[in-house]
Amino acid sequence: MTDYFINAFATLFVTIDPVGLAPMFLALTAGMSAADRRRVAVRATTTGAFILGLFYAFGQGVLNLLGISVDAFRVAGGILLFIIALEMVFGKRQERKSQAAERAAESNESHTGTIHELAVFPLAIPLIAGPAAISAIILLSGQAPDTLTYAGLGGVILVILASCLGAFLLADRIERLLGDTAQLVITRLLGVLLAALSVQFVADGVLSLMRA
Repeated sequence: MTDYFINAFATLFVTIDPVGLAPMFLALTAGMSAADRRRVAVRATTTGAFILGLFYAFGQGVLNLLGISVDAFRVAGGILLFIIALEMVFGKRQERKSQAAERAAESNESHTGTIHELAVFPLAIPLIAGPAAISAIILLSGQAPDTLTYAGLGGVILVILASCLGAFLLADRIERLLGDTAQLVITRLLGVLLAALSVQFVADGVLSLMRA
């Protein structure tokens, strides 16, 4: 059980990347007061929690409804996570996220965007609750061996979301503390870890499909 929780935490932490979201939060909320930034942080985190919670609770039911086996989704999700890992290792993911954040900021400025809009897009979707995070949660839910472990996964998700909220609230300090070089090193190391985890997902899924 301990191995499962360590694997779940590592997968979700690397996929959602709370520390990496801090600079984008700063860019998106530039010019806001401290109170407005706190409101954006809380609303973005709660919105992301709601979306991820839906897939945590009903992801397996959606797969059953569509006639997709957990093993097939494990292979597909593992491939998706591997692509995300490659982007992290080669520095493409942060660049893509930054571009998405910039486009959203420009859109919000041109329409005198509100705190609610900014919190939902792009912070909650897709920066927190993106396709990779959703895939990881469905994969991990399908791997839970019993109800207690499944409930523990919910606790892991809450811890990751709390990390996102903490990263948003401390974004300016995190950026000053890490610096550009440290952020690049950490992102690439986490990318290698995610690549290994995603290969394990694919291998487990293929072996299960072959046995079936």
